[in-house]
Amino acid sequence: MLDTLEYLKHETTVWLEITTLLIPGLNDATGETEAMSRWIVERLGPDVPVALHRVPPGLEAAATGRPRRRRRSCRAREIALAAGIRYAYTGNVHDPAGQSTRCHRCGAVLIGRDWYELGAWRLDADGRCAACGERCAGVFEGRPGRWGARRLPVRLGA
Repeated sequence: MLDTLEYLKHETTVWLEITTLLIPGLNDATGETEAMSRWIVERLGPDVPVALHRVPPGLEAAATGRPRRRRRSCRAREIALAAGIRYAYTGNVHDPAGQSTRCHRCGAVLIGRDWYELGAWRLDADGRCAACGERCAGVFEGRPGRWGARRLPVRLGA
């Protein structure tokens, strides 16, 4: 699978993002997150976004007998950033700081997120930071789309 990631990054023009589900006791150890992050920076580059998702509600408690811990994905994000990944995110958790995209040059929030909701949008039409002009890695349009949770009413009965 790792050679597929390298192929996609270096031999195609697709936009590559990585999502990792952190499973307690299986792949959530500090050393494993450090090794994964180093590999990504060395083999794919620092601009490949990495989303570190904790196990969805109920599954962690069912597997471990303990409730979910928000801190696990936040710590994994800190490790990824320290290893040089510029765009590391938390997932399956309300964490605006960990889900928002920041400019890797000046630190300004470029895209504010919390769960599935967009907040701030501080990119110009070319995907550059409105504060310092640095290019943000990604594929962007001139303005944000209509992203967010889509809740539809459901009627039961006849």
